[in-house]
Amino acid sequence: MARDLRFTRNIGIMAHIDAGKTTTSERILYYTGKTHKIGEVHEGGATMDWMVQEQERGITITSAATTTFWKYNEKQYQINVIDTPGHVDFTVEVERSLRVLDGAVAVFCAVGGVEPQSETVWRQADKYRVPKMAFVNKMDRTGADFLSVVGQIRDRLGANAIPVQLPIGAEDTFKGVVDLIENKAVVWYEEPGSKEVNYRLEDVPAAMEAEVAEWREKLVEAVASYNEDLMERFFEDPNSITADEIIETIRKATIDMSIVPVLCGSAFKNKGVQRLLDAVIAFLPSPMDIGAVTGTNPDSGEEAVRNADSSEPFCGLAFKIATDPYVGRLAFIRVYSGKLESGSYIFNTRSGKKERISRLYQMHANKQNPIEFCEAGDICAAVGFKDLRTGDTVCEEKNPIALESMTFPEPVIGLAIEPKTQKDLDKLGMALGKLSEEDPTFRVKTDEESGQTVISGMGELHLEIIVDRLRREFNVDINQGAPQVAYREAITGSVDHREVFKKQSGGRGKFADIVITIEPAPEGVTGLQFVDEVKGGNVPREFIPSVAKGFQEALKNGPLAGFAMPSLKVTLKDGSFHPVDSDALSFEIAARQAFRHACPKAKPIILEPIMAVEVVTPEDYMGDVIGDFNKRRGQITGMESKGGARVVKSKVPLSEMFGYVTVLRTLTSGRATSTMEFSHYAEVPANLAKEIIEKSQGKAVKED
Repeated sequence: MARDLRFTRNIGIMAHIDAGKTTTSERILYYTGKTHKIGEVHEGGATMDWMVQEQERGITITSAATTTFWKYNEKQYQINVIDTPGHVDFTVEVERSLRVLDGAVAVFCAVGGVEPQSETVWRQADKYRVPKMAFVNKMDRTGADFLSVVGQIRDRLGANAIPVQLPIGAEDTFKGVVDLIENKAVVWYEEPGSKEVNYRLEDVPAAMEAEVAEWREKLVEAVASYNEDLMERFFEDPNSITADEIIETIRKATIDMSIVPVLCGSAFKNKGVQRLLDAVIAFLPSPMDIGAVTGTNPDSGEEAVRNADSSEPFCGLAFKIATDPYVGRLAFIRVYSGKLESGSYIFNTRSGKKERISRLYQMHANKQNPIEFCEAGDICAAVGFKDLRTGDTVCEEKNPIALESMTFPEPVIGLAIEPKTQKDLDKLGMALGKLSEEDPTFRVKTDEESGQTVISGMGELHLEIIVDRLRREFNVDINQGAPQVAYREAITGSVDHREVFKKQSGGRGKFADIVITIEPAPEGVTGLQFVDEVKGGNVPREFIPSVAKGFQEALKNGPLAGFAMPSLKVTLKDGSFHPVDSDALSFEIAARQAFRHACPKAKPIILEPIMAVEVVTPEDYMGDVIGDFNKRRGQITGMESKGGARVVKSKVPLSEMFGYVTVLRTLTSGRATSTMEFSHYAEVPANLAKEIIEKSQGKAVKED
């Protein structure tokens, strides 16, 4: 019998670092009976943080998936949960998880509120139109303020945040919540003789009646404004709207992203998690609510649609590749339609090849439970494939479809590494291959001039974890250089240029002649924008793609210091050819030479990554923090107060930020915290650009 998809939820837990995501996930596993002992992050025992590096650092690095069950209104529901990282260096893990989830629980710290990474993950969820609900965690901490966080969600994230609960007490006195829908108090108590926390329903405390009436009216009004029938009844008699009608309307409004219901609790103290699970079932969508997915038919280019139905042709998206020491390479697949069976063949629309899936698993963190098949609306892990990458669409060969893939940010920091011994050389190549397959934001390249292996990633922590994994998981001993900034190059002017490539070496020669204009690409364009304006066949049709290819290749090494150019516009105006000596290769070489000769005349500049840095510091150290930013070529972009501390926001070049965490600790006696994420690329000042160019040319001279 086909499973009823209305009883399935695919959700992600997302938040800023240290808001309590993993602790919340652990409590969900405990209360749904998936684990019988609560895993604690600070003890390195969290189920979802299974990597050694995660347990040592107490942070989430890789998104972990698990399947669990919860009873709500006497019905059994299946919840597929993905716990995602909060650190900006691992933002790709959040991105790819949100791409395949139907709903998300955003966790906020009741003291910290909306923090920089909260904004990043929220934007990522908006990009993929993922309905969200909010859970204000750590209500037991000193300085906890539920309504302040609700205000921040509205102001900073632009969300229509509607509290469906109010806390009873805060900090040490936090003992329950008022459910505004049922108009009842939910009070927690410990079972005698055990740490098990349960709750009972009571009347609203007398001291809170006025506040509860005010917020309940706001809730009912928000619900009524979404539904015209309820709106009329609201003006006649607000009390005539039933709890079931409120829940049904909040659900619809959450799914179409008009409302974000907000709950609160303290996951660490086991308070509020059961009610959070009820709300996940009540408000977040099932695969049926999300509806059909649309893609394109790779053969015809027409739109193709797949409904969340196991009787439709199979279609899924591989959203993560991982390596397991026991079963080998795993591809995490979200199945959108049809049924994927163990031992069957699937078609990869990117490679145009068939792949055999030898086994299927349901995941529980890093443990696998074998299953025979996986149906529409589910998430599973597959093994046995040869060539699957993150973002690949897998489907039936007879009914091909290509779903929208994923875009990943470019790395901003590099590190030169080399194996300590010759025998580690082969092992290093294999290990780096596996790691770059798993992580699309991790790149490996060999510097052609020095022969060095350079690994690139999203930040210092990202590369630190990679190096640690090379040593522990793959037993490769390496030496590492100092971190290097991933500079870029660009041109700021426009140049007309003619390039004639001629070579005679006895017999058939080489000849190509092109007239081009090179200029900066329009804003928002990445890569090469190639415009063909050749009239009258002066450059034969078959050679034009070779000209484009030559420029495409040339972008990898800019004219000043050999850094890549992210974008360029080239217009091919005219040219000529020789009936015997011209061929595709001649035109490709001509294009590369044209790039080398024309770019230096087009006012080239060097660009550097600028980071958005936010520091939360006690008032006493604010002057020191700002003074330090000024020394680092930082520009202060904002200052505000937050819970007794000051927040300083700044834009600082990445090259000035190495080792910043240690300096900040010294400046503020360890009392300030900082977060940093990539903001944009900007021009390097002329004196520093000169140094960078000399350094790169000096390197080239030394190696010559």
